[in-house]
Amino acid sequence: MISSTTLGQAANREPGALRRAGQTVAHILSTPLGAIGFLLVTLIILTALFAPYLAPYNPTAINVKERLADPSFSHLLGTDQLGRDLLSRIIVGTRTAMTVALSALATALAIALPLGLIAGYGPRWLDALLILVFDSISSLPMIMLGLAIVVLLGPGVSTVILVIVLYSVPSYARLVRTQTLSLKTRDFIKAEQVMNAGTPRILFRHLLPNVVGPLLILACLDISTVITLEAGLSFLGLGVKPQIPSWGNILSDGFAVIRNSALPVIAGGAPLILATIGFTFFGEALRDALDPKLNPERKS
Repeated sequence: MISSTTLGQAANREPGALRRAGQTVAHILSTPLGAIGFLLVTLIILTALFAPYLAPYNPTAINVKERLADPSFSHLLGTDQLGRDLLSRIIVGTRTAMTVALSALATALAIALPLGLIAGYGPRWLDALLILVFDSISSLPMIMLGLAIVVLLGPGVSTVILVIVLYSVPSYARLVRTQTLSLKTRDFIKAEQVMNAGTPRILFRHLLPNVVGPLLILACLDISTVITLEAGLSFLGLGVKPQIPSWGNILSDGFAVIRNSALPVIAGGAPLILATIGFTFFGEALRDALDPKLNPERKS
């Protein structure tokens, strides 16, 4: 039977978590740059979630009669060289960008977390081996790595995700390793060791919760970089297939007809700029809100 004390403790924990979440959001919105980032990120996420309902036209429907049309009431941002509605392609491209970015970063985090924990807490020879692997991957030029993977697997969403994962894992694992090396000398870890606590318990119950925060902040800051990387690979023909609406494909198509119309280039570049600004501002505001050194209120 659950005691009233246990119920009271559970009830107190939930309002505390909600209060901290509310304080974090309030801190982000308290600065102009944080508010701009929050609004842009919210807009991008909502657009990605409801893209099929927001797009006024089929983004792949070809209408040669209206190719390179100027903005009008029927096509607010005009059309591309095949008569496809640019606004619809941008909206659906937002879903493509966020799907690739979030899938790749989630996979990279899932791989980097255990590797970083093992490198920081495990024996020195294993740490040295993992660092050698991380350095070897980081030393490879990103474009050359992408070219090699595309030659082996062919262009596509899965190829882009794989390239981004290989690009991201070393930096994330290094961050986790650094945090783990710092934490494993703390008194609460030494107390667990004295009590003969198992390694899995120490890693996943005590170390993991303390390294997740900085890692998520770094991942949030990296979303804009990942989106730009995906667009760059698609622009070069190494990423998302041309028939799939994406910001990189819109840019690539636009540059092919830039002498006739600059609208497709502007339409493909503007969301990239807004996404970079939004996630950068939001990530920095989130870091300021969660870091006790930058936000003294978090210490209390």
